[in-house]
Amino acid sequence: MWWLALALLAIPLAGVVYQWLEERRDGKRFPPPGRIADGLHLLEAGSGAPAVVLEAGIAASSLSWRLVQEPLSRDTAVMAYDRAGFGWSAGGATARTMANLVEELRRALDASRSPGPFVLAGHSFGGLLLRHFAAAHPQYVKALVLIDPLEPIEWYPLNDEQRWRLGKGVMLSRRGALLARLGVVRLGLDLLLSGSKALPKLLAKVSSGKGSVVPDRLVGEIRKLPPEIWPAVRAHWCLPRSFRTLAEYLERLPAHCALPIEETGLREIPLVVISASRSPQAVVEAHRRTAALSAHGKHVVAGESGHWVQLDRPDVIVREIRDLLQPGPVH
Repeated sequence: MWWLALALLAIPLAGVVYQWLEERRDGKRFPPPGRIADGLHLLEAGSGAPAVVLEAGIAASSLSWRLVQEPLSRDTAVMAYDRAGFGWSAGGATARTMANLVEELRRALDASRSPGPFVLAGHSFGGLLLRHFAAAHPQYVKALVLIDPLEPIEWYPLNDEQRWRLGKGVMLSRRGALLARLGVVRLGLDLLLSGSKALPKLLAKVSSGKGSVVPDRLVGEIRKLPPEIWPAVRAHWCLPRSFRTLAEYLERLPAHCALPIEETGLREIPLVVISASRSPQAVVEAHRRTAALSAHGKHVVAGESGHWVQLDRPDVIVREIRDLLQPGPVH
């Protein structure tokens, strides 16, 4: 039976070697399109002031903003960046606490080529992060645009079903890190993006017991981006560190939502909150209340849009940010 033991050892070893070789190949095929400053990848385009800074969702990268950044860069300077652990940024050297994430954004702004204050736009978890950032560093903020932002009431306090879902998400993310190290994630994503269904479904079922529902949904969102950037997104989600970082974010999500936000400073900051039309009504109402925190607040519903408004209705985001670039308060 020695040959069976050898075969069982050879299969994961071959996966590790395959992953290592492909990571090196990806590093040459997909160099950072922006520049690296203090470990963070900054993707800058355009010129002018005030500059716009784009803050991604919980597990997204600068690439998720392509459909917004390109048109806006014709009007002013626009920077998208990758938080530590995602995209082309190095893994986080500190815990993913809100205080550390706020400090990370401050470092990115200080490293940008544009002077502040900035128009800050954040999607989902990025919107919650921007609210904490504006409270801590109002001098950096010209205006805020929160795009289907995460509202604290969504994940705090947790009910039993949410606690189970988060626990499952953390477990699957940690398992994903192991499968990425063994090359399994890379194989499944390559096949899924090429149109194959059977083997990716089998791999997803083996890894999570749920078939390919989640991979199909994620790939469906990726396919809304320009095809030329699909391979780079795939390369990032073949990295074990992407899954490890996501696991920590999910673990800390209730704590992030439990943090009080000092928002008295928002009163004089122009604020636009954009809700996806397919968001739950309770969330849309919370967005409306958030917009009302500012004397110059505005609430907008993006029609025919799911949560990823920057992929479904980038035109709405571009329009609202362009309005903010004009002199005067939000109308």
